[in-house]
Amino acid sequence: MSNSIGKDEAGVSHFFHRLKLPAVSVLGPILALLVASIFFASQSDRFLSGQNFSLILQQVMVVGVLAIGQTLIILTAGIDLSCGMSMALGSVVMSKLAVEHGLSASAAIAVGVLCCALIGVINGALVTRIRLPAFIVTLGTMNITFAITQIYSQAQTVTDLPESMQTLGATFQLGETTITYGTVLMLLLYVLTWLFLRETAPGRHLYAVGNHPEAARLTGIRTQTVLCTVYIVAGVLYGVAAMLSVARMGVGDPQAGSTDNLDSITAVVLGGTSLFGGRGSVLGTLIGVLIVGVFRNGLTLMGVPSVYQVLATGILVILAVATDQLTHKKA
Repeated sequence: MSNSIGKDEAGVSHFFHRLKLPAVSVLGPILALLVASIFFASQSDRFLSGQNFSLILQQVMVVGVLAIGQTLIILTAGIDLSCGMSMALGSVVMSKLAVEHGLSASAAIAVGVLCCALIGVINGALVTRIRLPAFIVTLGTMNITFAITQIYSQAQTVTDLPESMQTLGATFQLGETTITYGTVLMLLLYVLTWLFLRETAPGRHLYAVGNHPEAARLTGIRTQTVLCTVYIVAGVLYGVAAMLSVARMGVGDPQAGSTDNLDSITAVVLGGTSLFGGRGSVLGTLIGVLIVGVFRNGLTLMGVPSVYQVLATGILVILAVATDQLTHKKA
């Protein structure tokens, strides 16, 4: 009898050990999101509606996918300024191949994603092989990619896309709320990335490299391989974001992504991921994305001009980075 009770107690103990509360770095952003939501709900009757929340998710789904790749890179103490331009190039490539060269939607999308992955390969190789700073490397590839996008598209938006390329921009009904398939894909990618970082050895290696690359190397982790792989995976995610951008807007826009690099970094920082690497959560990034979306949506409902929305976002970023800096110094 006592053995049975002991086993039950051990099982309960194991259950609560696995059922951890969110980390402090995630609780802060959750609180900020709740406070912002309560404030905007008090200012507009339209804010607390399923349709409005669905609209917020549609508005942030492209930046949300970019922010997943950005999170993986920042966790390794890197940064990627080229993500928005990579996405723009991918969207133009897949659009032109489908419209002007008659490729099937799936083949055109695959080539566009591969282009973004190639940019990730270049970034990763320059950071790991030549050991250039990630900031400088991605600043360079951002400008190069922007130029290539403008030259290839002749600075013209690609229109008349086949319907099959816009499938993820289609909607379905959940009760009285209209939801896009692209939103579902974004949320699914967050869940899969969270599971990868939490439950797999490569995910834990990524944190180890971000915390202390030399210590990680001495324990047998192939740090250069981890870093290069992270940039490639991020590139693939930028390709997925390009696919979502095309599906949502119905065009291949060479001007798309011009501010998305900063928006993705904003979301990651607001979500509690440290710019010093090794600390953070992709679920925090999702909350950061939602914070940006809620602020912009709420201010729009209040009739606040867009310039003040940018101002509010900038203030939030400075506060988040300052908090991260003070926390790092204290640690």
